[in-house]
Amino acid sequence: MQVSEIVLNSNPNSVFSTNINLKQGDKVVVSLSGSLELGTVKAIRPILDEMEMVEFVRIATENDLKINCENCKYSRSLVSEVKKEAQKLNLDMKISFVSSSLDKTKIVINYTSENRVDFRELVKILGSKFKARIEMRQIGYRDESKVVGALGMCGRVTCCKAFLSDFDKVSIKMAKNQNISLNPNRINGMCGRLLCCFKYEDEFYEEMQKKMPKINSFVVTPDGKGEVTATDFLKETVSVMFKNEETTEVKTYPLSEVTKASKN
Repeated sequence: MQVSEIVLNSNPNSVFSTNINLKQGDKVVVSLSGSLELGTVKAIRPILDEMEMVEFVRIATENDLKINCENCKYSRSLVSEVKKEAQKLNLDMKISFVSSSLDKTKIVINYTSENRVDFRELVKILGSKFKARIEMRQIGYRDESKVVGALGMCGRVTCCKAFLSDFDKVSIKMAKNQNISLNPNRINGMCGRLLCCFKYEDEFYEEMQKKMPKINSFVVTPDGKGEVTATDFLKETVSVMFKNEETTEVKTYPLSEVTKASKN
């Protein structure tokens, strides 16, 4: 028996077991909390006791795919109605996107908010209006960006949309390590949170922080002792200023030609 990790609109971390030979990318229909869901096989792996299983129903048919496509259009049409009802109740929330189960018995409303939201009245109204079970799901701003997608400042599709499956912790220290201006327009992504790409090169910059001399410290070069004015981590070079009674000169050296000056 094999177990497959599948991606669902309403539950991205579901797994199921089956004797049917499946491969990554296959479309399947599963039963989740009493509703039929269309999912994509993400990975095949051995069964583990602690896994929470969903019920495998069938390999998706052409009709299933057609219905899912229609449901996607239907879900998008619901967003404005959900927003309207939330505004009537003065709820402090932003509706990100809406998804529907394959059989339309469940509608999942994904939203972001800085605060806790009492949406019980909203659920009653929407349940009556859409004739379906309503599930509210508060998501993070990165999760919203991952689903909606956008172009990053690099000109490419955001990493969260393109390939990231998990979000590693990103801190302001990573931006400081990379000598990046702490202007919010430079360090924040489309989601308004710190750029995920700071994490990619953080290990390199941490190592270079240890190797590079500090700005305003004194070092010994082939031309004598001078004060560090700038460092370039990527080129691994150090700019050093030399002063005498008449002139001031700045020269740049490879890191390998610079040593820390003694305090004496």
